[in-house]
Amino acid sequence: MNKILLMISFPIELFSFGEGVLMSNANVKHVSLIAVTWPIFIESLLHFSLRTADTFMLSQVSDEAVAAVGVANQIIMFMFFLFQFIATGTSVVIAQYIGAKKYGEIRKYTGNGIFINFIFGLLVAIVLIVCSSPLLSIFQLDQELFSQAQLFLMIVGGALVFQAMIVTMSVVIQTHGFTKETMYVSGGMNIINIFGNYLFIYGAFGFPQWGVLGVAISTATSQFLALIAFAFVLYYRVNLRLTWNDFSHIQKERLKKVLSIGIPSSMTIISYSSSQIVTTAFITLLGTQMLATRIYTLNVLFFVMVLGISLGRGSQILTGRLIGAGKMEEAYRQGIRNTRWSMALALAMTVLIVLVREPLLSLFSSDPEIIQMGAMLLLMGFLLEPGRCLNLVYGATLQAAGDARYLMLVSMLVIWMFSVPLYYILGIHFGWGLIGIWVAFIADEWVRGLALWARWRTRKWEEKALVKHGKQEKVDTAS
Repeated sequence: MNKILLMISFPIELFSFGEGVLMSNANVKHVSLIAVTWPIFIESLLHFSLRTADTFMLSQVSDEAVAAVGVANQIIMFMFFLFQFIATGTSVVIAQYIGAKKYGEIRKYTGNGIFINFIFGLLVAIVLIVCSSPLLSIFQLDQELFSQAQLFLMIVGGALVFQAMIVTMSVVIQTHGFTKETMYVSGGMNIINIFGNYLFIYGAFGFPQWGVLGVAISTATSQFLALIAFAFVLYYRVNLRLTWNDFSHIQKERLKKVLSIGIPSSMTIISYSSSQIVTTAFITLLGTQMLATRIYTLNVLFFVMVLGISLGRGSQILTGRLIGAGKMEEAYRQGIRNTRWSMALALAMTVLIVLVREPLLSLFSSDPEIIQMGAMLLLMGFLLEPGRCLNLVYGATLQAAGDARYLMLVSMLVIWMFSVPLYYILGIHFGWGLIGIWVAFIADEWVRGLALWARWRTRKWEEKALVKHGKQEKVDTAS
């Protein structure tokens, strides 16, 4: 019956949530996961498709250019995920405060999160520019690929200071309910990026044909303009009029709450991203052709991956508000219901991709071996994507509950004691190549997902709530 009501209410909710009101506790349960998620999905899709647009347009130049940018993006995405530890902590705390109707602290949490990530982003940008050569040396690229990858890494990596602030602003805006606004900004960012790629790759309107250099400049420029747009949305639409004191006055209890979620969450992301860098190093042993196949296949599968991330983010917002309101039973049922919906949607999208897998891969390469291998990997998505969705959604939901430490422990133990060795054993030692590595991907997602599902069922996360009811919090009296 609940599912029927949810389907009936979907068309109304679909167009209402993105208007961005701070929902009261009574209204939280009436907002469906899909209503929350669809603008987040489009926004995330547009954001991550910056990489896909770069890959697709560079594929018209050469597979070598794609491989160079793909390797550089491994490092860039690893660093980008580091910014999530402040952004995730900030969004989880804000969601719980909204649920508890304690709005006074939200402006301070937002200012602190943006300022800390700005400093962090600046440090990361400097490291990538100065240490680009030693970082890329672990991939053992030939000289031509190395030079192109280094150029891309220095420019786009340097622009990560913009991304550090963007990711914080975006999650704060989404948590307040303004999901359509973040979608619009990301859409504009992609249009600017694609147009810039067109100018620099094809030499349109008399622009120089700079290839990898042009793509890097286009990407960095579009991110800077998106940062300005997000600042306007935060100030004028969300109505968070931040002062210098909101940025600079970092109160101990406030920071402690953010870091209690952010540090374990960042370790989870670092663990996974590091394993992907190691895996990429394994795949380089199989040759440039297999490396390009992996990059092309992931660029097709990223639609399903972004759906899982978005559904996890939507679940995090809804569950966090319920927990902040002290409605633990509703939060528990919401988490289970969200995961079931998410797995079903991920399978549906996998079916669509598999039906047109060869034409999709043909957009990136005309090499028949790459298309054949990529098509086989996409077929394996029927096993991979439900497990990945189970992992992503329960992981985000446990973060919303404040139980990020358990997520970190599962991630680190499973990935480094089970998954990474399995990548090597199946892919390299047994000689199964990319198929073996994909089997290890599938096993990794399912093992971690089932461990998180078991944790949610125990309900131990109920003890981890960040907002205390029935008494004034220390952070309120200190502000």
